[in-house]
Amino acid sequence: MTKILTGGVGKTEVAEALNGLLDTGRVEVAVSSDMDAAMKLRAGQADYYLGTCHTGAGASLGLLLGLLGSDVCHTFGRSVPSEDEVNSLLDSGKKVFGFGMDQIADTTPVLARAIAARAA
Repeated sequence: MTKILTGGVGKTEVAEALNGLLDTGRVEVAVSSDMDAAMKLRAGQADYYLGTCHTGAGASLGLLLGLLGSDVCHTFGRSVPSEDEVNSLLDSGKKVFGFGMDQIADTTPVLARAIAARAA
């Protein structure tokens, strides 16, 4: 089972959006603190993290970037990624994504589809 953790200011909203989009028999979604998410990702107890802040520019991933490194972290800021962009990032090993709270409705479905396709 693929496990996605959500964190940051909009963690509950992102978790609710994911649960409405994903097959919960194949993908588990849980709300998390940044520190708990970093430890679970590092230990292999979670697969992805979606973090939000007001701008998506830094605070959405600050702690995870510091603990896990830039090789696995990417922030979209306030832009909405395309599915090609998300798939390319997943292919390169990124598993921690940040974005602005005002982009939850547009960015979450793109990430959900790409992650769900890999959970198949």
